[in-house]
Amino acid sequence: MPPRRRYAFRGGGVTIEEFDEEDGHDYDDEEEADDTEEEEEEEEDDDTEEEEEEDEESQIRVHTSVSHTPRASQEESEEKEKQIRSAEGVCSTSGSQEEEDAAWKPSEGEGTSCLICMEVWTNGGDHQVCCLPCGHLYGFSCIKKWLKQPRSAGKCPQCNRTCGLRDVRKIFASRIAAVDDDAHKRLLFLEGKLNSIEQKSAIWSSKEAQWRKREAELRSEVNKLKKKIAYMESTTNATLRESNVASQEKYTPCNKIYQEQNGHAPSCSFRHQGERLVNGGRIFDIDGGRQILLLARRLSGVGGTFVLSQMSLHSGEIDDIMLPPTTRAIKDLHISPHNNGLAVFGSLGKKLSVISLESHNTVLSYDLPAAPWSCSWDRSSSHHIYAGLQNGMVLVFDMRQTMGPLASLAGLTSNPVHTIHHLSANSTPTTDVCSLLSASSIGLCQWNINGSEGRPSLVPETGNPGVCISSSYCPWSDHVVASYRPRVGSSDDTVSTQPTLTQTGANTIGVDGFHVCLRRRGFCFQKLSSTHASVDTIRLPRTAIVDFGEGGRKQLFASCEESTRQLILQDPSTFAVSQRFSLASHHPLQDVKYANVNGYTLLGLLTDDRLQLLRNEQTYM
Repeated sequence: MPPRRRYAFRGGGVTIEEFDEEDGHDYDDEEEADDTEEEEEEEEDDDTEEEEEEDEESQIRVHTSVSHTPRASQEESEEKEKQIRSAEGVCSTSGSQEEEDAAWKPSEGEGTSCLICMEVWTNGGDHQVCCLPCGHLYGFSCIKKWLKQPRSAGKCPQCNRTCGLRDVRKIFASRIAAVDDDAHKRLLFLEGKLNSIEQKSAIWSSKEAQWRKREAELRSEVNKLKKKIAYMESTTNATLRESNVASQEKYTPCNKIYQEQNGHAPSCSFRHQGERLVNGGRIFDIDGGRQILLLARRLSGVGGTFVLSQMSLHSGEIDDIMLPPTTRAIKDLHISPHNNGLAVFGSLGKKLSVISLESHNTVLSYDLPAAPWSCSWDRSSSHHIYAGLQNGMVLVFDMRQTMGPLASLAGLTSNPVHTIHHLSANSTPTTDVCSLLSASSIGLCQWNINGSEGRPSLVPETGNPGVCISSSYCPWSDHVVASYRPRVGSSDDTVSTQPTLTQTGANTIGVDGFHVCLRRRGFCFQKLSSTHASVDTIRLPRTAIVDFGEGGRKQLFASCEESTRQLILQDPSTFAVSQRFSLASHHPLQDVKYANVNGYTLLGLLTDDRLQLLRNEQTYM
């Protein structure tokens, strides 16, 4: 008699276990399995006790956690199963391993519905889930009808493996084990998707709140600008009404205005406009068209980094532009005169950089052979910039050529070029030649650059007086003012051609120096006047020639008198003093710049801790 087999689920598949005849259970003959339909129905309607006994011998029960077969006999069962398959011809006529694997591979529809009627099976009743020896699952009523049909020839609908009605085994499975696994996965997927949607909704809500806040800030800024415009209009009208009276007033020292008796200086009336507290201010520039101020400073603390701060002249708000952490001290800074929103600065880290004032991004950055001490824009071309280096060289750059300088020019000495100006083309005989004016300790040098070649020449009257520490240039009038201090250990013969210098007091800072004014005529310079001054003993001070925007006819030279700590405004041609201002800080003056803004001239004075703004209230007569 053939051995008895039992089916059980293990890990999602079907395992066949063999029972020998010694178990005491005998199979019925195959003829008894083909009894009438009424006898089969009577067997299905037996009471619960008969079903439990029958289940212990031949039917399959599905358990989610406990296996019916001992683990120790699993290998032995699998070996016996292979022997049974080989003896009974379980494989197809070809006997190939591929066909056997295909017969046992579950189809995609199993686990949810019957593959005969395509309806979901149940865990009881006529359509209860059942399986064949090959492991395929069907509804009981469907497979029973299938096997009774003559054309089916007692074979599985999927793998055509031979089987009979008595080989059908009902499966008692819970609803969760039968159909709810995919639903649970679907539920987890929907929960994850819901969480993702909720997170995105929270992000958009946060952005909406930020946008509303920004909208409120912009509305507030618009209201402030409207008030500022109204105030400026009223101030301008009042200034125009008082101009005739103000031009005839005799100013007293309490107004900080002094008229020199030994010369005639153009009258002006700069008054205190306000001040801004800054920390670590070094150098700045003013853009009159955009009405902003760009300030280079160093943050407080040990190892403080250098930043550029953009300040609005209307609201006074400061927006810091962060620079790379490797940026060293900034030596020079200039906003482009071509109103393109760019600024150039040179730092001691051997870098020359061009930055956008709108996006705050670095547009270009050039590596230099030495640290740049000065830089300048070309007033005739928005693409060219110039840099004076610590080793005395002058470099010419074209921003359309990003790899390096257009020309590298050697100076007369290796002394640092602390100031460089692009000379105006108004009085240049030919437009093919680009002229630069540089200042180093030896004096002023003029560079006539044609293509990539340039030959510097020392400007007469500026070579021997002393150490040149500063220079300023007015492109509209071609006035140049150079500032000097005595050379260390120099004799009286060295400065015999200069005005007599007075000694400063023991408690004052600074030494006796002088200013020299020249005017450019083509490729030559004509000396106009000179005067003595108290200058700094160590630092390189900043000076400026303030032009009032009337075709270069009205200028004032702005410099710091170190002995009295005052800003002095003088006529550059005669050095007649027009006005004096006491510095609001005890720190030395770092930089002085000016800009013409909406019909008035704004003058800025920068120290380490504050920025003082002056505004002229009166035009020239």
